[in-house]
Formats: sequence, C-alpha cells, structure tokens
Amino acid sequence: MPAMRRARRWTVAAAMFITCTTGLQAPAIRQAPRTLRHATLDSTVLSCGASRPKTALSNVEISEFVDTSDEWISQRTGIRSRRVLQPGESIADHAASAAQKALDRSGLDPADIGLVIVATSTPEDLFGDAANVADQCGCKNAVGFDITAACSGFLFALVTASQFLESGTYDAALVVGADAMSRWVDWGDRNTCILFGDGAGAVAIKKGGAGLLGFSMGSNGAGREKLALPYNGNRLPLIGGKSATVVGPRAMLMEGRSVYVFAATTVPRVLREALEDAHLTVDDVDWFLLHQANERILEAVADRIGVPKDKFIINMDENGNTSAASIPLALDFAVKSGSVKKGDVLACAGFGAGLSWGAAIFRWEGELLQ
Repeated sequence: MPAMRRARRWTVAAAMFITCTTGLQAPAIRQAPRTLRHATLDSTVLSCGASRPKTALSNVEISEFVDTSDEWISQRTGIRSRRVLQPGESIADHAASAAQKALDRSGLDPADIGLVIVATSTPEDLFGDAANVADQCGCKNAVGFDITAACSGFLFALVTASQFLESGTYDAALVVGADAMSRWVDWGDRNTCILFGDGAGAVAIKKGGAGLLGFSMGSNGAGREKLALPYNGNRLPLIGGKSATVVGPRAMLMEGRSVYVFAATTVPRVLREALEDAHLTVDDVDWFLLHQANERILEAVADRIGVPKDKFIINMDENGNTSAASIPLALDFAVKSGSVKKGDVLACAGFGAGLSWGAAIFRWEGELLQ
C-alpha cells in the first residue's frame, strides 16, 4: 500500500476517533488525492476448518459468580455461551486441529504448504505457535510465524499470506486464527469476562484462481489504551542494587463505549474501501462476515452501510468473542450450515486492539462441508 495512502487513512481515522470518543472536533486534516488501485491478489481461499474446547460456559453459569444475568448479557451482546480451555488443554493444539481440517478439505498435500501463519495474541508458547502447528500438520516444507494484531489478526494474516503467494514465493499456505481469551480476562469483572471465549479457525489458500479481490487495513496507536493488555512487571532484586522485572498478574483493560464507537464508525469505512479496491459495491456481496465482538456493533455496521442484518453471518451466541479466531470460526459455521456456497462473495472485516482494523473481499471456492 503506498505510503501516501497509509498516511491518509491513519490521519482520517485519528480524526474520527478523537471526535467520536471525546466530543471534541478534531483539527482539520488536509487530504491528498486518493489513487485508486485494483487490489486483487493471486490467491484463492480453498477450504476452512475449526476447533473449539469441549467445555461450554453459559451466561447462567457466569451469573453464579459475578453480578449479571443471562438476559442482561444476551440483550447487550448477543452472546449466550462461550467455550473455555481446561487445565492441560492447549490453544496450539486447537490451532493445529483447525489447520488440519482445512488442509484435509483443500485437496492439497502437506508438502505443498510453503507457509503457515498463526494470528494470535495468546499463544501457547510466547515465542510463537506457527512452527508447532506446521509440524503437527506434517507441513515439513513450510516456514511458520505468528502475527499479533488482536481481533484484526486473521485478516492481517490472510492478506500477508496472499502477498507471499502473489510474489511467487510460495504456492500454498495455511492461515490460522487462534486465541485463548479465557486465560487473560478478569473473571471478577462482569464487563469483560462475559464477552470472551476460546477457539481456533483456519483456511487453506493457494496461488491462482478467483483471487483475494480487494482489501484495506489500518491502525492507530493513539487509541491503544482503549483496549489493551499491558505488561505488569514485578521487581526482582538481583545484585548490587540492580534488578529485573518479571511478569506479574495482569488482565485486559477495555473502555467499552469507546470501542463501540470506534468499531461502528471505522468498520463501515474500511469495508467500503476494500469494496472500492475490488471494484464492487455492497450489492455485489453475498455475505458480510465481521469479527464476532458484539451483536450491537454488527447491527450498527449493517445500518450504516445500508445492508439488512440477515446478510451478516453471526454465530457469537455460542462462541463469544474469540478474537483472531472469530472470523474463520464463523466461516466454518456458515459453510457447514450451507449458507455460504461456492462462488459466493464474502466481505470480511476485523477490528480491535491496537487500535487496528481491516477488511478483505474474496470469493468462496470451497465445497459444502459435511
């Protein structure tokens, strides 16, 4: 993406964020003329897969240990249950399981996979899970690395992998979104613990075919404190007055109203940018597949882009917000249910901590899953 374009998107987003979250009018920003481009990348989404912990935690069960209720949670978020990892259970194993399902359904051989990217903010191994996933899937020829971009991570990973295929570096890739949010929420805070769940989803992509039709991405670090998981270091004395810091207890921080305003204003814009890059309009889209954060956010986006809510894929009611996993999990759900069919055009969008946001348009070329 040209530097001028990146700068323009960042400054416009910053202005919107300041205005919406503080009520203050942001300073006028001089905008450079935008140069349109067709963003088709030479990659095709072939298949998908998903994996979730078996243990479900319902709203009713949560109301037993925090001051809330099933009605309060479901009316405000659309969430009724979420999956949570149990002791000894590994999010990396779920990532590998989702990737293996996508690989099996793709018709590709493990040796064909040159790249494995895992989008996660909560890896099993702090140094990264992608190499582990590649190994478990038998992808001996693949390079693996993680991407951390919170709830935008899967889309960032999909575009990154597609760029590698476009360049000719690799012929096929596995793109995984996996997060274990239950490990990082404050289970005594009813404003956050009700929202999040654990899981993994994946897609297999190959060079050639229908193409990733268009995309747009952005970030604005000025809003980072609105949704964050900051490092909390405890002092560890060493020798001679010198010390180190070691990880201490920490939990997610979120300003819910600010995040809502950010998403409701930024997602419609980034969707339009991606569609414009693809030379498409909202009328050309069969399904809108957004990060499954909160049903009210999806309703606001649908209203702002003038699309009926029934064109939105929604399955947060049984998963909660699974961060980077939410888009591929919802895709797997929609394909299995028969809603998404071969040839359908999907407009996907992610948004979250960073602050970060992104959208990608692609044509589904997979088959119906059993």
